[in-house]
Amino acid sequence: MIDARDFLRLRFHMELLGKSAGMLADDVTRQSIYEGRAGRDVPQTVDGIPEDSPLRPRLWGNPCWFSYRLNYLALHFNNPVYGMIQSRLGLLRPEFVVLWSLYLGGPSVQTDVVRASGFPKNTLSRAANKVHRLGLIERKDDAEDQRRITLHLTEKGRQAVESVKDDMLAQERQMLDCLSPAERLILSEILTKLVSASGGWSQTFGDEPAGEDEPAAQQTEKTGAEPAVHS
Repeated sequence: MIDARDFLRLRFHMELLGKSAGMLADDVTRQSIYEGRAGRDVPQTVDGIPEDSPLRPRLWGNPCWFSYRLNYLALHFNNPVYGMIQSRLGLLRPEFVVLWSLYLGGPSVQTDVVRASGFPKNTLSRAANKVHRLGLIERKDDAEDQRRITLHLTEKGRQAVESVKDDMLAQERQMLDCLSPAERLILSEILTKLVSASGGWSQTFGDEPAGEDEPAAQQTEKTGAEPAVHS
């Protein structure tokens, strides 16, 4: 855990960064690495990560420390969970995401499923078509606006979700087991703040097209290997 002195040092550096709009790229890199080390000049010692671990430079010498940590942790959920879902239900990640969105939020228009999932529109459109053909969802005219089509989870779709839900939850609880109850609440608030801000993030670099987030299970199926952790 970061102590009060380290926190004050980190806040000072963050304020300095905010005031220095004209910082050079090297300055931003140094600041990013400093943040990744939680304000420490020397990387901390962590149980389970020995001095010669290849994780150390990725954790504490990495200017993209935030995206690396998120991707690394996400793979520890996505690979086993969506591998299990593909094995049991024959569904790839975007296809199950459609079911999960309707299970949590009830009948929805497809654009709302896209916004809530973060997947590209065309990826979710293909996924919705497949689960519709399988009888896991149905499409109905919106009662208030006949021009809109809402997606509804069928009983078959609900049973599919509930057949894997407990294993999904068990994997997530295992991942959070190292955190205290208070740390989990803090983590939840921080991640919610980031999700809330994500609507304003750029999705492309200039005129370059946005890429599609190919499901981990689909990458494994094509290549026979787990997808790499980026950053």
